[in-house]
Amino acid sequence: MKGILRTREFWLAVIVVAMIAATNFRSPGFASPANLAGIFNDTAMLMILALGQMAVILTRSIDLSMASNLALTGMIVALINAAYPAIPVPVLMVIAALCGLLLGAFNGALVWLLGIPAIVVTLGTLTIFRGIIFLIAGGKWVNADAMSTGFVQYTRIEVLGLPLLTWYAIVIAAAFFVMMTRTSLGRAIYAVGINPTASVYAGIDVGRTTFLAFCISGMLAGFCGYLWVSRYVIGSVEVAKGYELTIVAACVIGGISIAGGVGTVAGALLGALFLGVINVALPVINISPFWQMAISGAAIILAVALNARGDKRGGRLILRQTETAS
Repeated sequence: MKGILRTREFWLAVIVVAMIAATNFRSPGFASPANLAGIFNDTAMLMILALGQMAVILTRSIDLSMASNLALTGMIVALINAAYPAIPVPVLMVIAALCGLLLGAFNGALVWLLGIPAIVVTLGTLTIFRGIIFLIAGGKWVNADAMSTGFVQYTRIEVLGLPLLTWYAIVIAAAFFVMMTRTSLGRAIYAVGINPTASVYAGIDVGRTTFLAFCISGMLAGFCGYLWVSRYVIGSVEVAKGYELTIVAACVIGGISIAGGVGTVAGALLGALFLGVINVALPVINISPFWQMAISGAAIILAVALNARGDKRGGRLILRQTETAS
C-alpha cells in the first residue's frame, strides 16, 4: 500500500478526481456518469496518441510528427471514402493504420540508419507530411457532404452504452499494457531508455528497438487519422495542427521521463485524462479555455521538475547502497 501511495500515477489520479469534484461543486451534474463517459470519449484519441508517444520517449527519442501523420492519413482515407464510398469502414481503418505505420517507419529508419537525432527528423517530417496533404488534396478540404454516412457514424455506434471510440481506447490501452509489461519488445524499449550501452551488451539492438517504437507511434497516429476525421467530419491540412505538443504534454504530465526509460501506461492515460478534464472543466466554471495552455505549461514544468528530483533521489539511493556494500 505504501508503494502505491508514493507513485506518480496515484497522486495524478487523486488530482484528476479532485478537479472533477471541484468542478461538480460549481456545476452540479458535471460528475454524472454520462458526462464522465463523454469526457473519456473526448479524450480517447489523446490517450491512444499518448501511448504511441510514450513508446518513442521511453527510447530517449521523440516524435513531433504524430499530429501531421494523423492529418495526412486522415486526409488519405477521407479522399478514398469520397471517391469509393462502398469500401467498408473497417478496411479504411486498416488502410489508415498501415499508412501511419509507413510514415512512422520512415521516421524510424532515418533515426536508425542515418543516425539523425529524432527531434530533427520529426521536425522535418512534421512539415513534409503537411505539405503532402496540400498536394494530394489540391489545397481543398473534405467536408461532411463528401463522406459516406457509415464513414462518419461508425465511431459513434454504441456498444454496452459506450461509443466505439471509447472501446478502441480501452482495447488499445489494454494491448499496450500487455506489450510493455509482458513482451520482449516492451522490456527492450525500457532497457534502451535506461541504458543504451548496457542494452547492447545484453544483446538488444538499440537502433532496431527505436525503429519499432517509431513504427508503433506511427501506426497509432494513422489509426487516429480515421478516428479524427470521422469524429470531427473534416479533412484538411489544418487538422490537429499543434496537437503534437498536447500529446507530449500528456506523456510528461503522466510521468514519462523525457530522459527515457521511465513511465507507465497508466501514467500516460492519466496525463491525457488530466488534460481532457481541464479542457472540459474550464468553460464550465466560466474560465477562458485559453488558460488551458497556461495550466498545461505549468503542469509540464512541474512534472519535469518532479521527474528530475526523482532521478536525483534514485541516484543517491544507489550510491548509498554501493557504499554499504563496500
